[in-house]
Order: sequence, then structure tokens, then C-alpha cells
Amino acid sequence: MQSAGGQVPAIVEVLEQVQIDHTVVDLIVVDEQHRLPIGRPYVTVAIDVRSRSIVGLVITLEAPSALSVGLCLGHMVTDKRASLERLGVDVTWPMAGKPRELYLDNASEFKSEALRRGCQEHGIALNYRPPGRPHYGGIIERVIGTLMEMVHELPGTTFSNPAQRGSYDSDARAVLTVAELEKWLTLAVSSYHGQVHGTTRQTPLALWAAGVKEAAPSMVTDASAFLVDFLPVVRRKLTRTGFVIDHVHYFRNALKPWIARRSQMERFVIRRDPRDISRIWVLDPDDGSYLSVPYRTLSYPAVSVWEHRAALERLRGEGRAQVDEDALFRTVEQMRTITETASSTTRKARRNAERRKRGGTADETKISVARPPVDLLPPEGSSEPTTEDRVMPFEVIEQW
Repeated sequence: MQSAGGQVPAIVEVLEQVQIDHTVVDLIVVDEQHRLPIGRPYVTVAIDVRSRSIVGLVITLEAPSALSVGLCLGHMVTDKRASLERLGVDVTWPMAGKPRELYLDNASEFKSEALRRGCQEHGIALNYRPPGRPHYGGIIERVIGTLMEMVHELPGTTFSNPAQRGSYDSDARAVLTVAELEKWLTLAVSSYHGQVHGTTRQTPLALWAAGVKEAAPSMVTDASAFLVDFLPVVRRKLTRTGFVIDHVHYFRNALKPWIARRSQMERFVIRRDPRDISRIWVLDPDDGSYLSVPYRTLSYPAVSVWEHRAALERLRGEGRAQVDEDALFRTVEQMRTITETASSTTRKARRNAERRKRGGTADETKISVARPPVDLLPPEGSSEPTTEDRVMPFEVIEQW
């Protein structure tokens, strides 16, 4: 999609091509409870090449991953008024819609099965920079650079390098939480959209408005259901007791028809949200919908993948060759207690506590799904899937 000289070809419509990339933010943030430093967060940014508008932005405490990309896409494709209201920011951010093509570098998260399958489901083309040619992604890198220059004005900045930072004590000056940084960056994006761009000689806001009049984007109405199609993928066989993923059992009565004929089935495609593994989404091989399946033991707490892995490492460090599910969740609870106790004194513990707080237990991260028009053969009684149990391949309003 780019010429030998690295120039972007003629792109005439908004969302015809979107570039996405990540960076660690040049800022130390603090936790919400103690207002003490917890390190630098990451930001994932998406830019529309035609208008130079920032169409998606996500801040995480986790390193870039397939989930970061999915969250950024979810932010990109839906109306942003709800998220602006949640942040309490009185600005407009009209850029929303489904991209026709994503232009990415060759990082592993951009070549994940989760992204590939999600893009196939939604008709989004994937295109990659030539290996070893970083200048081919100059548009997204320049806008990220612009945002980081603005961040350098904030207390707690790390600047771009130690030479720039000099004797400035970033930890001592840090005052912003992740939520406050998200709010500040939203205001910064609004300011950026109203400034004349050096290449286009117009504001991104004006170019976007003109582009929407020429070709209205394809809109998505529910970012949560859309996100399911971009969650990381695992594959497991179905047993008489349901699915087992990393020593955790998942079951619901609606699986019984599948269990009855499981000998004819291959491994199931399963989506799992790393922020909250208390339920999974299983792809129905017959109709292409997703069935939500919770823990078999509903009393277990919602945990993130990183908490789960830390507990596994601890159990194995104690010499346990066989990992018991109950012991695994007891270890998670013990580690949470340790973290809460130590959070006022250690940076790592504060960061872990903040990661858990921003994980899958937050209201805005819950994924509700819609019932398909045709049911599977549900078993009798309460096992019939409810309106929050299934999601069909996501319906969009096509306006290309």
C-alpha cells in the first residue's frame, strides 16, 4: 500500500486506512489510593491517514498485547460520547467508525490470531510495514511523538531520555493517576484536532467532517460485543465436565448438547479476556455465535491472567507438581492480601493493586452479548441461554 519511497498513496476517504502503534508514556503515574508512584503506563493510538484524526486511544498498565489492539479498535468503532461522559470531559470527539484497512508494524500483537480472526469477521484488511523499514509508519509515529511532547509539560514526566531529564525527579513530581492521565490526553486530542496539520494544511476536525459528508463510515453500536471478536484465542476440547483452561474449569448446562456429541467435534475456538477470566466465550461451530461460559465453581473470584500466572508460579515454586484448582484460587486471594498490605510501601505492589482495580471487575469492562435469532437445542429448564449469554458475529450499519 506504500510506494518504494515510503510515501503514502492517495487515500481519499476517512477510515480508508488507519495506522495503530503503541508506546510507553513519558510519565510516571501514581496509584489512586496512596497517590504514590507506580511507574509508566502504555498508550495505544490509532490515526486515520486521510484526515490525520486520532480515532482510537487506550491507556493500560499492561505491556502492548492483542488485548491492547482490541481495546483500541473498540474505542475506535463506536460513538465516543459515552466514554467522554464517563471521563467527565466536555469536548467533542466525533471520529468513530470501522476502518477498511489497518496498517501496522510487525510486532507479535499485530500478527496474533485474535486480530486476524477479528478482522476477517468484520471485513477489515490487514497490511504491514516492510520489515526493517520503520519510516513506512511515519504518520502514526509522528502523532505519538506530538502527544509525548505535550506530556513532557506534565509533572512527573520522564522526558524522552535521561539527558533531557537531567536532575528532574520524575517520581517525586508525579501526581496524575491513570484515570487522570486518560482525561488529560482526551483534552489534548481535542486540542490536536483543532490545530492546522503541517502536512495537510487543514485541521483534522475539518478534514474528518468533509470526509464523513463524502463517505459516511460504517458504525458499530456496541463496543463490548465487538471486542469479543478481538479477544485472545485459545483452543480446547470439550469434556464431560466442560472446558479446562490453565487448570480452571468452565461449565454451564447449555453445553450439554455439545457434550452429547463431543466425539464428533474438534477443538473449540474460545475467546478469553485477560483482564477477567471468570468467563469465556465459546464459538458455536454450527451457527458462528459465541456462548458465554462461567467458572464451574461460581464462588471463585474474578481474576486476571497475570494474577493467575503469578499464582501458578508461586505454587510451582513451592514444589507442587500437580496444581489443584482450589489451591490456585486460595493463592490468588493470599497474594491479593499481601498486595493490599504492602501497597503503601512498595512500588510493585501498588502497581499490581492498580492493575487489578483497572481489570475485568470494572463496570465498563463487562462484555454483554446479544441473543442470536436461532437457538441451539437448549436443554430443559434454566439451561437455556439468556440474552447475555450469546453473541452473533457483530452486526454493523454499513454505510460505505
